[in-house]
Amino acid sequence: MGDLLGVAVLGAGHMGADHIRRLDQVVSGARVAAVADPDIERAKEAAAGLTGVTVHTDHLAALDAPGVTAVLVASPGPAHEEALLACFARGLPVLCEKPMVPDSAGALRVVEAEAALGRRLAQIGFMRRYDAEYRRLKALLDGGRLGRPLMLHCTHRNVSSPDHFTSAMLVNSSVSHEIDAARWLLGQELTAVTVLRPAPSSDAPEGLIDPQFVLLESERGALVDVEVFVNSGFGYQVRCEAVCERGSARIGDEHTMVVTTRGGAAEEVAQDYLVRFAGAYDREVQAWVDATRRGEVTGPGVWDGYAASAVAEAGVRSLETGGRVAVDLAPRPRPR
Repeated sequence: MGDLLGVAVLGAGHMGADHIRRLDQVVSGARVAAVADPDIERAKEAAAGLTGVTVHTDHLAALDAPGVTAVLVASPGPAHEEALLACFARGLPVLCEKPMVPDSAGALRVVEAEAALGRRLAQIGFMRRYDAEYRRLKALLDGGRLGRPLMLHCTHRNVSSPDHFTSAMLVNSSVSHEIDAARWLLGQELTAVTVLRPAPSSDAPEGLIDPQFVLLESERGALVDVEVFVNSGFGYQVRCEAVCERGSARIGDEHTMVVTTRGGAAEEVAQDYLVRFAGAYDREVQAWVDATRRGEVTGPGVWDGYAASAVAEAGVRSLETGGRVAVDLAPRPRPR
């Protein structure tokens, strides 16, 4: 397999710092070679204790740092397009966190740029495809025992939303995971979105439309509904139930420790996506490292990133207009 994969991590925030820890302590076959973040102190803190790591405020400098042979992009979404195109220009394999690019026009430019290379370089970080429960559900649906999937019922709840969170981000940040999971589980593109607006929770920050109810339509007639509630106040919950012609299957029911004491019992509820999907992130990054060291790219690709952005964009328009919005997907380019 050769030497360790030298990874430049772009972004040292909550997600980036966790990936740096994962590459250093969990994943085999790789090491952190460079860290970049506009906040140099945050970058230094994330890289503290690691040897042979260079720290940068400029992500392009990190790509060109000694020992870098692959890139993990965990910076904010608006920075992804430039980072991905820079990786393509250098022939560097890259794992990019979602959203690949928030706007569909930018995402399509990434798709076209990779197609012009004639080979894959990017894997997009839709980690639910690596979650044990989601993979079991996918295998069950693909096996056909339950017949054709008719509906997916999804729940996506967070304890609270960050200060910068907007109403649109419930769709293009939170629900983007359900968008990709639905496309993957059903094996279909999504063709239309309707976002309904219940009366906001009294615990939602002023001006934030939370919760929302998102209805997705697929090209072969399946329906997907998503309850997204980012200020639930009690925990992080992700659930999905597939209703099929000859049965149903549900994932996401907590199987955690239940503590019983005098007068009652309490069940643990995850408070963070990094807790709920820790195993999925570990498997995702390990699979990326293994494939990259073999000279391959596997997992969700740039088209999946583009499709998710296009569907989310339609969802934001529906949120703004109150109506059903069709998804406008460009023709899929062929590698040159």
